[in-house]
Amino acid sequence: MRNRTIIRNVKPSLDEGKYYIKKVPGETVDVSAEIIADGDDVIKASLLFKEEKARNWSEIPMTPLEDDHFAASFTVKKEGFYFYKIEAWTDGLATWFERILYKQKSGRPLTDAFLAGASLLKTVAAVSSNEVAGKLKSRVVLLEDSAHPQKAIELVKSAEFADLVNACVLKKNITIFDKNLKVRVGAMREMFSTWYQMFPRSASPVRGKHGTFKDCEKLLPRIAGMGFDVLLLLPIHPIGITNRKGPNNTPGAGPEAPGSPWSVGSNDGGHKAVNPQLGTLADFEDLINAASKKGLSVAIDLALRCSLDHPYIKEHPDWFLRLPDGRIATDEEPPLNYVDIANFDFECEDWRNLWEELKSVVLFWAEKGVRIFYASAPHLKPFAFWQWLIGEVQAKYPDTVFLSGALGRYKVIKELAKGGFTQSLTYFIWKSTKAELQEYLTELTQGETKEYLHPNFFTNTPDILPANLAGADESTFMLRYALAATLSSNCGIYGPAFELMNNLKFPESQERYQNSEKYELQNHDWQQQNRLIDLITKLNALRRENPALQYTFNLIFSDTDNDKIMSYVKTSPDGENLIWCIVNLDPQQKQSGYVEIPKEALGLKGKWINLKVEELLTGKTYHWFNDWNYVELRPNEYPLHVFKVVI
Repeated sequence: MRNRTIIRNVKPSLDEGKYYIKKVPGETVDVSAEIIADGDDVIKASLLFKEEKARNWSEIPMTPLEDDHFAASFTVKKEGFYFYKIEAWTDGLATWFERILYKQKSGRPLTDAFLAGASLLKTVAAVSSNEVAGKLKSRVVLLEDSAHPQKAIELVKSAEFADLVNACVLKKNITIFDKNLKVRVGAMREMFSTWYQMFPRSASPVRGKHGTFKDCEKLLPRIAGMGFDVLLLLPIHPIGITNRKGPNNTPGAGPEAPGSPWSVGSNDGGHKAVNPQLGTLADFEDLINAASKKGLSVAIDLALRCSLDHPYIKEHPDWFLRLPDGRIATDEEPPLNYVDIANFDFECEDWRNLWEELKSVVLFWAEKGVRIFYASAPHLKPFAFWQWLIGEVQAKYPDTVFLSGALGRYKVIKELAKGGFTQSLTYFIWKSTKAELQEYLTELTQGETKEYLHPNFFTNTPDILPANLAGADESTFMLRYALAATLSSNCGIYGPAFELMNNLKFPESQERYQNSEKYELQNHDWQQQNRLIDLITKLNALRRENPALQYTFNLIFSDTDNDKIMSYVKTSPDGENLIWCIVNLDPQQKQSGYVEIPKEALGLKGKWINLKVEELLTGKTYHWFNDWNYVELRPNEYPLHVFKVVI
C-alpha cells in the first residue's frame, strides 16, 4: 500500500454505515474527519456524494481545520437516498508550492525547485480541462526559463498563481473512506408535523354511546381548525373477550365492558380488521379521504400485541410465549398486569413467517391509505425486526412515517431511531425547569443524535399524565403546549385529555390517568372553548406561517437574568425568517427580567443593535437598541412572547 493518509473519526457515520442519517430536502449534511499522514506534506481531501441512482459522484474540497480535522458540507435536494464518502491524499503540487514559498523567503537557491514545479504542473495539465491546461503550460514556460529567474519568482509570489495551484488537484495514492455512508432524505412532514391523538370510540357526542369512524369524521373540521395535520387513532381493531379489562385497569370485567384496544383480536378478526363497533373498513377509508380534504393525515397505532382470542393464537400457536405447562403467557408485568395481552415470541422457530405476517399487516393498512404508523411499545420487539420492517415498507411506500413511542432507557430510544424510526417520543414530557429543558434540548439539537433522532414533543400520552400536568390549571397546560410547539418542529397532544384539561391522576400510580380512556368510553364536550384551545390554534397557525418553527435543529438559547424566563431563537434555512421565543416557566406568577439579544444567532455580532420585533400573538411591535432588553410575562395572558425579528 502506497497511500500515506489515514482517515478516521468520520462524522456523521452511524456504526460505520450500518444505519443511515436522516434529512429533509434543503438541509445540509455536515461531514468532518480526522486525516493525518506521515511527514510534513500537504494533505488534501474531498467529500464525494451522489443520489442513490446517479452514476457519477459530485466532489467538493474539504477545508482543513485545526488539529488535523477536515470538513465539508453538501445539500440534499430531493427525497430518496444519498451516498457519501471521503478521499484523502498527500498532494505533491500543494506541498511543492508551500515549500518553494518558504525557500524564497529564506533566500535559498530555487533553480531545482522551479524545475520540479514545472514537472508537477505538466502532470496536472495532462488531466485538466483545456482551459486549465493552457494556463498551466504557460506557467511551465516561466518556471523552466533559467535565463530569467526573477520572472519565475514573481510568478510563484503572485496571488493569481496561488489561486491556480490551490484550484488544481494532484491525486496520487488516494485513501478512500467508503463505509456505505447513507442519508435518507424524507418528506418534509418527517421534520414538521402537529399531532392530535384520540380514541375513536370516544368520539360520539351522545353520552354512553360507542363512537364510530363516522363520528370521527364529524370532528375533522374542529381538529383541522385547531391547526393539527396528523390525526392519530389509537387501536381500531377488534378487542378480545378473555380477561377483558374494566375501568381503571380492573380485571375480569366481562364482555359488556369496552376493554383495552391494545388487546387486539376476536372472532371479528385481528390486525387486518376493524372493531365492528367503530364501523366498517369502507367507513375507515371514507375517514381517510375526508381527513385528506381537510389537510389531515390519518395515523394508526400498530398495536402489535394480541388478545388471547386473536386468530393468530389458533392459526400460529408457536408464535407466542408459553408457560412451562403450555399455556399462553400473558403480559403480567406489574403494576399494569396486562393479563388480556399475549406477546409474540420473536425467538420462535417460525420467526421468518412471523416477521412476514407483521409486515403484511403494515402493508395492508398502507394500501388503505395510511402512511403514518405509531408503535406504542417498540422496545418490546427486536431492533433487527424494526430495521427490517421499516426498510421493507419504505421501499414500497417511501413516504411512510414511523413514530416510536418508546420512553424507557435512552440507549434503547436511540437504537430504535438509528434502526429507522422516523420520529421519536422524548423525555420532554418530563422536563420542566429551565436547566432541564436547556440541557436536554442542547443534547438533542447539538449532540450526535441530531443526525438520526427526530424528536416529537408530545405533552402527554394515554399512558402518561406527567407530574407537570397532574392537578394543573389552564395556565400550566398552556405553558406545556407553548414549549412543545416552539421548541420542536414535531409536536403533539393526547387530544381530548389535554385540550379539555383532564388532570386527575389515578391515586395508586405515579402518572396514570384516573378513569383512563384505555379501559372505558368517555364522552367529551367537543363544543367547549377555552384559553388553551385558543392558544393551541394560534401557535399552530404560527408554526405553519413561519418556516423557522418548522425545524428543530436550528435552536439557539440566549441568556436571561431570571431562571423562570427562557429565551431561544430559531432561523429558517434561508435566513429570511427569524423567530425569537421568550417563555415564562412559572405558570402561577408574573415574571420579568432582562433578556440578552442573541447577536451571533441573529447575525449582529460586532454590529449596532436596531431591532424591530413583532409580537405575533398580540400584534404589538417593539424596537430594541440595547444588548439586554426588559420583558414581562403574565400567566393570565400568554405564557410566552413569539417575536418575529426584523433587522
